[in-house]
Amino acid sequence: MEDGLSVVHLFAKPKKNLDRDAVIAAVIQAEAADCQVITASMLGHKADMCFMTLCADWRTQRTFQNALRAAGLDVVDSYVSITEVSEYAKGMPPEMLRGRLHPIIPPDGLNAFCFYPMSKKREGHANWFSTPYERRQEMMMEHGKSGRAFAGQVAQVISGSTGLDDFEWGVTLFAKSPDVIKEVVYTMRFDEGSALYGEFGAFYVGYLDPIANIV
Repeated sequence: MEDGLSVVHLFAKPKKNLDRDAVIAAVIQAEAADCQVITASMLGHKADMCFMTLCADWRTQRTFQNALRAAGLDVVDSYVSITEVSEYAKGMPPEMLRGRLHPIIPPDGLNAFCFYPMSKKREGHANWFSTPYERRQEMMMEHGKSGRAFAGQVAQVISGSTGLDDFEWGVTLFAKSPDVIKEVVYTMRFDEGSALYGEFGAFYVGYLDPIANIV
């Protein structure tokens, strides 16, 4: 990647032949290859664990995915995206832009985890991509203002996935507690940019934990 990092979320369930030591070794090997690996224990039926990786090279992530499967994990869902700077945020200070392209996560004390993909609608009465830029920017400013009300309680990584996966963005939230995730998502859905134009995929929730504990 010339600018941002590749972001791959892998959602997995253990098979009967799970090799716990091999799973741990796969994480260690990926980290040694300069890849951030965030591991979460998931709630609900969709998956038992999530591996969120941020790397400069897709090949490192492909090797990691192979290693997890060889260790006895069934990857039941995934999402591919890239860290980016939104067109509505390009006037931000350079250090803030670097934080978006090369985030260091997870933040201390924010151990509740949530991931969901989203897109903007292209319908006749609500077509985000035919709306003038100035109007879109106003709505995104409103959206950002709503999010800042939760400063210190939640942190996010928004990665672009247009042409890479089924939706246009992947949203990863790290929060102080599950109720904060619920509150921030609910609050921000009242913003016009979400209420009129937002489309959402499946939500995955859980809590951060070292891989040795998860397996």
